[in-house]
Amino acid sequence: MTAIHPATATLADRVISRSRASDIALVTAGVALVALLARVEIPMWPVPVSGQTLAVLLVGATLGAKRAAISMTSYMLVGLAGLPVFAGGASGPAYILAPSFGFIVGFIPAAAFIGWLAERTWDRRPLLALVGFLGASVIPFVFGVPYLGFMLARLGAAHDPATLWAVGVAPFLVGGVVKWLIAASVLPLAWRGVKALEARSRD
Repeated sequence: MTAIHPATATLADRVISRSRASDIALVTAGVALVALLARVEIPMWPVPVSGQTLAVLLVGATLGAKRAAISMTSYMLVGLAGLPVFAGGASGPAYILAPSFGFIVGFIPAAAFIGWLAERTWDRRPLLALVGFLGASVIPFVFGVPYLGFMLARLGAAHDPATLWAVGVAPFLVGGVVKWLIAASVLPLAWRGVKALEARSRD
């Protein structure tokens, strides 16, 4: 078992004793959660609207930077290997050519970023949580939109800034705000609940 300094303990560390076995289980659970919420989907082309980003935020904040990055990398790799974990049940190595694949890549730094902030207690404080989760919500677009433009150009489709905004950003704004607010609300509330249970157990 590995000792965790209280200031760097994530929510998972406060609930489950840290060990190699628990790390593997949590990383696997992170993959499963993103795969599950990928099925909560509004099919669209070239990028579907799904619940993946919410899962990425929750996994990142709960597991911390390293485990979250491993989890999201594993999610990408098992999908490319053929497990139907992407939106719409898509999978396989050819998914690299999908216009939306850049967003999958962006999940890795997004989860690591909010995990890094969570290790510094940002997820426990409502205002900092709002800022942190907003930043993490933007990261997939930093990777996804340029990749989308590259793949649309490769397909001979329009890929000017107005088109990229219309198909790669605008459809996700409302849902993105909802997912950001959910994640930024759930984590501080979860921490409050854990601390209340710990205090009750000491009484």
